[in-house]
Amino acid sequence: MSVVMPTGEPAPQAAPGSALPPASDRAFLGHPVGLGWLAFCEFWERFSYYGMQALLVLYLSNYLFLPEHIANVRGMDALRAALESVVGARSPQQLASLIFGLYAGLVYLTPLLGGIVADRWLGRTRTITIGAVLMALGHFLMAFDASFLAALSCLLVGVGAFKGNIAAQVGALYPPGDKRRASAFQIFMLAVQIAVIGSPIICGTLGEKVAWHWGFGAAGVGMVIGLFVYLAGRRHLPPEPQRPSRRDDATAREPMSRRDRQRLLLLIALIPVLMLSVVGNQQFYNAYPLWAQKHLDMVLFGWAVPVTWLQAVDAATSLLTMLGSIAFWRWWAQRRREPDELGKMALGALVAASAPALTMLAAGVIEHEGGRLSLVWTLGYTVLNNVGFANVMPVGLALYSRAAPKRLEGLMIGAYYLHLFIGNTFVGWLAGLLEVVSGPQFWALHAALVASAAVLMLLIKLAFGRLLAPDDAAQAA
Repeated sequence: MSVVMPTGEPAPQAAPGSALPPASDRAFLGHPVGLGWLAFCEFWERFSYYGMQALLVLYLSNYLFLPEHIANVRGMDALRAALESVVGARSPQQLASLIFGLYAGLVYLTPLLGGIVADRWLGRTRTITIGAVLMALGHFLMAFDASFLAALSCLLVGVGAFKGNIAAQVGALYPPGDKRRASAFQIFMLAVQIAVIGSPIICGTLGEKVAWHWGFGAAGVGMVIGLFVYLAGRRHLPPEPQRPSRRDDATAREPMSRRDRQRLLLLIALIPVLMLSVVGNQQFYNAYPLWAQKHLDMVLFGWAVPVTWLQAVDAATSLLTMLGSIAFWRWWAQRRREPDELGKMALGALVAASAPALTMLAAGVIEHEGGRLSLVWTLGYTVLNNVGFANVMPVGLALYSRAAPKRLEGLMIGAYYLHLFIGNTFVGWLAGLLEVVSGPQFWALHAALVASAAVLMLLIKLAFGRLLAPDDAAQAA
C-alpha cells in the first residue's frame, strides 16, 4: 500500500493585506478553486515520485550497481565503504536494496525539516517551488550514471520541501469550522491515488521496455508539469500564515499533566512496534520485485508484463481495501462494539502477516516443483497486505492525533512517521537476506516480524489500554 503524509494543520490566519478564500468560493467541486490547482499539482508530483520509485531497485540491481557500471557513479566508492563498514560486504542486489531502503526511509524524515524551513524562513509557497525544482532536477539527473547520488540528494531535499507544505496549504484554504475541510483532503488523496496507480504503468513500461532513462525522464517531465501547474495557480493559493508572537507562544504553553506525560512516553515506545508492523508492506517495493522477476510467470497473452506493474496492482487494491475497511467498520459499529485503535491495529497486523506467509508457501512450491508461479500469488499478497495495512497505518495516525498532548499534536504526528523511516531502512537490510537464505525462510521471517507486532500491540492494549483511552472513557471506567 502506498503511504502519503497528511498534516496536522492549525487554524490558518491571513497575512497582512490578504484574506482566506470566502466560504462562497465553490468553483471546484464545491470547494475553493485553489484545491483544484493543489490537487492537480500533487497528482503530478506523486506521478513522478512513484514512477521513479517503481523503477529504482530494479534499475540499481539489474544495471547501475553491476561491476561494469558502478564505477561510473561519482561518490559511490566512499558511500559503499561507509555502508559496508556497518553492515559488511554487499552484493549488487544487497547494495541496491540497502540504498533503496535508505532513500525510502529518508523520504519520511526530510519533510520535518521542510516544514521548519517553510515556517521559520521561506514560507510555504517559496519552499514548495524550490522543492519542485529540485525534484525535477533530480529526475533528470537520473539519466546519467555519474550523477546518481546527486540525483537522490536533489530528490530527498525536494520532497522534504514539497510534501508536507503542499498538504498544509490544502488545510489553509478553509477558515476554522468549515466542514468542507475533511472532504477536501479526500479529493486531494484521490488525486494521489490515481497517480500512484498510473505512474508505475507509464514510467515502469518505458523504463523496462525501452530504456531505464526513459522511465526516469517521464518522471521528470511529470514533475515539471506539476511545477508549472503550481506556479499557474499561485494566485488562488492561501496566504502565508502569520507567525505567532513570543508572548502568544508563551501563553499557549501549559504544563502537561501526569497522564499526558505517560501517554507521550507510551506513544514514543510504540514506534518500534509500528516499525515491525510495516515490514511486509514496505518489502513489497524492495525485495518483492526482485523475487518476482525470478519466480513469477510475468507473461500474459504472449507479452511480458513489466515487473513495475505489480505496484500499480497494489495501488488499485489498496484503494479498494481502504474503502472496504471503512464500510466494514461502519457496518460493525451498528451491530457490535467497535474495537479501539490498538485493537484494530493488532487485528490489522495479524492479517498483514498472512501476506508474507502466503508468499512463504509460494516459495515452498517453487523449491519442490520448480518453474514459475502464476501472477495470482501477487494478487493474494496485495489483498491480504492491504486489508491489514488499512487497519494499521491510518488507525495509528488517528491514535497519535487523539492521544498526543494537544500542544504537541503536530510534533507527535511527525514522530509517528518515524516508524516508516526506521522501517524502510530496516527493510533495506532485510532485503539483503534474499541472496543468503531460502525463499520460504525469507518470507517466513517477514511473517513472524509482522505477527510479533500484532502480539505486542495486544499486550500493550491489555497493559495500557486505559491510559490510551479517551479521557471521558477513562474517567467512566
